[in-house]
Amino acid sequence: MTNIESTIKHILVDDLFINVPPSEIGLDDNFRDILGLDSLGFTELRTQCEYVFGITISDEDFVPEHFSSVRTLTQLVSLRQAALSGEASAK
Repeated sequence: MTNIESTIKHILVDDLFINVPPSEIGLDDNFRDILGLDSLGFTELRTQCEYVFGITISDEDFVPEHFSSVRTLTQLVSLRQAALSGEASAK
């Protein structure tokens, strides 16, 4: 498990109060259907990810395709971090 995946699981449990231990959250468990995240929870998850990972998640990226599971959100965070690294090295 990557550091991003682990961090997302801990955000879900520690900040969003999902009643599932991080070790039992599967990479493909659906945030809404399996973990019970509601619309406010998704907004808080976005905010926490932006803060913790130092990224910005645009409205275009704040879609179910990216926010359906730990795996899809990890991919988005990785892309946003890579984009930041590319911007920093271009300066």
